[in-house]
This record gives sequence, structure tokens and C-alpha cells, in this order.
Amino acid sequence: MLAWRDVLHEGPVPAGLSPMALREIRARYIAAMGWGQYRQVLAQFEERDGILEAAGQRGEILLWFESDLYDQLQFLQVLDLLSRSTGARRPSLLCRPAALATLRRGEVRALMEARVPLTDAQVASAAAAWEAFRSPDPSRLDNLVKTGSPGHPYLGAALFRLLQQFPSTHNGLSRSEQNGLEVIASGRSRLGEAFVASHHEREEKIFLGERVFASYLEGLSLAERPLLLQEDGTPLQFPADGSPSFWDSKAVLTRDGEDVLKGKQDNVRINGIRRWIGGVYLTGNGAVWRWDADSQSLLYR
Repeated sequence: MLAWRDVLHEGPVPAGLSPMALREIRARYIAAMGWGQYRQVLAQFEERDGILEAAGQRGEILLWFESDLYDQLQFLQVLDLLSRSTGARRPSLLCRPAALATLRRGEVRALMEARVPLTDAQVASAAAAWEAFRSPDPSRLDNLVKTGSPGHPYLGAALFRLLQQFPSTHNGLSRSEQNGLEVIASGRSRLGEAFVASHHEREEKIFLGERVFASYLEGLSLAERPLLLQEDGTPLQFPADGSPSFWDSKAVLTRDGEDVLKGKQDNVRINGIRRWIGGVYLTGNGAVWRWDADSQSLLYR
């Protein structure tokens, strides 16, 4: 059993890198976010990739992934690494729309018995999606979402959700940031409750961890013109010791936060942006790639 642990929808996943170079970039990003120690994370990634490479020589490989954004990006990375392993058998993919943890014994057995190796078309489709995700030109990903990924019924919806993490044309907020501000403005201001209300209750597929959600709130609170603060007027910051007391804190929107939420101001314009989404680096307070909900497309503006 090999657990694949990397939150690929956050931070840099640029194109044109060897697996070793990508491991280092991912480990440095995770360490910079305070989610782990660089050397420890890098060692875990190296061990993980080594096990996967060796597994291809030993026997059958079963890929168990759910249909949400977190899992679907991991599936693409795993398949990319397997494609580099010479002599590896073609893996089988076991995926379903609901959470795998809810499967009963008979359902697990039925999935196992129905498994078939991935086809050439499925492998090619996944490779195209992995390349589009890592491209510095997000229009490739936008086009792929529109045209579809043959053989992968859940990938399109997952990548569509990724596009919604780009700042919106309406106010410069990602969908996750928008959800967070909306529920806090509605009165569900305790951070633990806000996480559940903004993600578990609003998303088609649950994919976000609470530490990532906390990083969104931190970014909005530590900005030059904060959009939300704690009740006492101090910025929201996740404690270095990981204390759960953070989730008992309450947040309130600032005047700028209220104006951005209403679309009277734009968060990218007033605070700038420095954010990686796959292979795309968004920076500055001018024109950037944005998600336009009306046209359901990415626009550069």
C-alpha cells in the first residue's frame, strides 16, 4: 500500500522539470507553507517515488483514487511517473464518484473483479491533462476542460474546479476565498464552522484540507489592505505549534472585505497576487489570468 500525499492544487508544479527537480520544488513549497520540514518531506517524496518505480517491476498496480480535485491531480502525477518506468505493467484504475472510505466489502470486491488495465487512449488522455496542468499557458487547461478527457469521466469536473481557483473577473477572489468571506459575512464567523460551511456545505466534491483553508484566510488577513481580521482587530495567523485554538477564533470582514465581496473593489488590484496554480504563476496587481463565471472561461485581464 502506497499513500500519495501532495496537495498539487496548491503551489508550483511547473513544466519541463525532471521528477527529482519537481520533488525538490514541492518539498520547498510545503516547508515554506509550514506544512512540514523540507528535508523530511523531500525524503518522503524520494521514498514514495522509489517504491512506485520498483512496484512496476514486481506485479500488478492498482490505482485507487477518488473523483475530487485533490485525487485526480495525484492520479495524473502517478501515471506520469509510471510511464517513465521501463517494463512496468499497465496499471488498473479503480475510481468512483463517492468517497472510497464509504465502500462496503462487497462493493470493494466488485470493483476489484471489474478492473481492467488502462488503455492507450486513457494513458494518452491523462498525459495531455498533466501537461496542460503544468503549462505556463492556462488556456491549454481551459481548452482541455471544454473538449474533455476521453476515458476519465471525473477528470473534467475536477479540472473545471481548479479553474475556479483563479481570481475571478468579478472581484479578484478565488472560489474558495469567495466562499470563506461569504459564510463569515453571513454570521458563521468561528473559523472551524466557517471551514465546514464554506467547503463541505458548498462544494460538489470535498477536496480541501483545513490547513490549506487556513492559508487562504491568512492571505486575506495579512494583505496590505486586509479583507478580514480577528474580532480584536489583529490578523489571522495559524499558530506554529498547530494549536486547535485557531479554529475557535472568530473573524470579521473589514470595510475592504465588504467592498470586495460586493464587487465594488478588486482584491488583485488593491492587494496584488502571488500565486501558483499548476504551471501558472500569477503575480502583480495588473492584468492576470482570471476565471469568468459568465463565459465559464479563463480571461486575461
